[in-house]
Amino acid sequence: MTMYSQLLEVQESDTRLDQLAHRREGLPERRQIAEADQVLATVDAQIAEQTATVDERRHVQRRIDDELATQEARAKQIDTTLYGGTVSAARELQDLQAELETVRHHISGIEDDGLVALEQLEAAQARLAELQEMRAQIVARRDQAATALTVAAAEIDAEAEEVRAARAAAVAEVPDDAVAEYERLRATLGGVGIARLVGSQCEGCHLNLSAVELDRVRHLDPDEPVHCEECGRLLVR
Repeated sequence: MTMYSQLLEVQESDTRLDQLAHRREGLPERRQIAEADQVLATVDAQIAEQTATVDERRHVQRRIDDELATQEARAKQIDTTLYGGTVSAARELQDLQAELETVRHHISGIEDDGLVALEQLEAAQARLAELQEMRAQIVARRDQAATALTVAAAEIDAEAEEVRAARAAAVAEVPDDAVAEYERLRATLGGVGIARLVGSQCEGCHLNLSAVELDRVRHLDPDEPVHCEECGRLLVR
C-alpha cells in the first residue's frame, strides 16, 4: 500500500468523523429539548403572572373577610346595646335599630362581594394548577428527550472513538510532510484533501483530467504526489 493509499484511509476516517459530528449535532432530541425549553419559558412566564393574580385575589379575599369580621362585630355590639336594657330612650333605640339595619345591609353586600371574590380566587387557582400540570408534563418530556440524547450521543461517541483509533493507525504510516499537505488541502477544500482517481475522473471534484495530464500521471511512481489539475486535491491512483 502506498503512503497516499494510507492517506486516503485517513481521509475516509476524517470524513466519517465529520459525518458523525454532524449526526451528533443534528440528533432530533436536541431539537425536542430546545422546543421544550422555549415552551417552558412561555409557561413559566404565565405561571409567574398567574401566581401574581392568585396572590392578588387572596389579598382581596382577606380584605373582604377582615371587613366582614369588623362589620359583624359592630352588628353584634349594636344588637347587645339595643337589647341589653342599658338604653331606654325611644329616640336612641330608634337610632340603634336604624344603625343595625344599615350595618346588616352592609354585611349583606360584603358577603356578596366575598362570594364573587371567592369564585375569582378559585378560578385563578384552577388556572394556576393547569399551568403547573402543563409544566410538569413538558419537563417530563424534556427529561425523556435528554435521556435519549445522552444514549444516542454516547453511541455516536463510541463509534467516533473507534474511527479515531483507525485514523491514528493510518496516519502513523504517512510522513509528516504529506500529512501536513493533506491537512492544508482538507481545510480549504470542504474537508476533502485527497481523492481517488477513477479512470480519468477525480472523485473529489468529479471532473476529468486532460488526456495529457492523465498520461503524465500514469507514468509517475505511485508514491509521487499528484494533484488534480481542476481542484488541487491529492490523487490516489
